[in-house]
Amino acid sequence: MNRMDKLMRNGRSLILAYDQGIEHGPTDFDDRNVDPAYVVKIAREGGFDAFVSQKGIAENFYSGEKVPLLIKLNGKTAIYKKEPIARQNCSVDYAVKLGAAAVGYTIYIGSAHEGEMMAEFGRIQEQAHEHGMPAILWIYPRGEFVREDASRDMVAYAARTGMELGADAVKIKYSGDVESFSWAVKAAGKTPVYMAGGPKTATEDEFLKHVSDCMKAGAAGVAVGRNAWQSDDPLRTARRLNAIVIQNKTLDEALAIK
Repeated sequence: MNRMDKLMRNGRSLILAYDQGIEHGPTDFDDRNVDPAYVVKIAREGGFDAFVSQKGIAENFYSGEKVPLLIKLNGKTAIYKKEPIARQNCSVDYAVKLGAAAVGYTIYIGSAHEGEMMAEFGRIQEQAHEHGMPAILWIYPRGEFVREDASRDMVAYAARTGMELGADAVKIKYSGDVESFSWAVKAAGKTPVYMAGGPKTATEDEFLKHVSDCMKAGAAGVAVGRNAWQSDDPLRTARRLNAIVIQNKTLDEALAIK
């Protein structure tokens, strides 16, 4: 069995990410979604295939949930503005004890510290595979020499790097159109590619258009956070995402869902 099968339906999946608290601070939250229990409920009721969090949220808010748990093993704050590095803060063994079905890790290619993160992920990937777990790579171009982190070439470079490092799936930025994102999917070979949801868009229609385009380009799914749990109606958003990602419906069909 493919390691990613436990997170997929018919080769596709919809992942709810809630690891933004470390990465961005409390600026992403309002009085509802600052409470992890609120977002866990969205994961449980919204038809998601995995829920992403750091270990502290998993320890305190994710006991006995049916939605597979994906523990993020590293992270950094937004306070330090120089060359980015995110180091491991949770072991694979501890993620297993917490009931994780998969682990995730971020690498910033282009950073002066990319080699440290690559080496750390190399060890994590091997440890995860010993447990039969997928190791999913968040991989973003970032650093002094990166000018356009969502350009066709940079996004494809990220996808290719993740594949060559042995990631079981890669989460990358949306490059802006079907053609360029399709090139990133090709660059990843057999490695499933997920679109990173990113900051909340001006409208939900805009975000769902991005998702639809990525699926047309051959993506395996989307890892969405703010565009779901910051929504005025997160469960409606989840229904629309399921329509596009899992049911292969058109954008117009998804937007008609209430």
